[in-house]
Amino acid sequence: MTSTMFTDFLLSFVPLFVAVDPVGVLPMYMAMAHNFEIKKSRRILLLSILTAGFVAILFLFTGQELLIALGISIADFQIAGGIILFILSLIDLIMPHKARRVPLHENFGAVPLGVPIIVGPAVLTTLLLLGEQYGKIIAGLAMLANLFLTWFIFFFSPQFSRILGDAGVKIISKIAMLFLASIGIMMIRRGIQAIMAA
Repeated sequence: MTSTMFTDFLLSFVPLFVAVDPVGVLPMYMAMAHNFEIKKSRRILLLSILTAGFVAILFLFTGQELLIALGISIADFQIAGGIILFILSLIDLIMPHKARRVPLHENFGAVPLGVPIIVGPAVLTTLLLLGEQYGKIIAGLAMLANLFLTWFIFFFSPQFSRILGDAGVKIISKIAMLFLASIGIMMIRRGIQAIMAA
């Protein structure tokens, strides 16, 4: 990799890191995976990363054409993703026991953890812009590097859990779900604003 390619990689990696925000998403993952055994939570984590990677790379190379063909806009992604996040967090906040039984099946690794929490509208939009500016290969490599870093951070979440204790995890869980609800509302609002502006 030449110095120019490495610079382009870093210029792609940084905005994607901000968009993915693995440190910010970590409390949400800990809250969702808290009631699963370590082996199962790691399988869920792997599923989420693979799902996020598949959607991100597919969207990078076919996103523009796919959206045009289906008549779907980024704003539509934002609204749909926001609704999913808001409903998930609302159920967990209002009916925590029911939330643990119903929505947090191990398939949550694919949806909503993989998409749209790890790879959501912000990441997909950033990917499209970076692909046009630095090339799809560079943007794809930067995306994969971010996903590996996210996997690494989430993989060691049990250590954070042991440090915080059960009470600490529960507190973080509620705070994370409150932020998740806020993020869902923000995504819906931005989607509506984008549609209104268009």
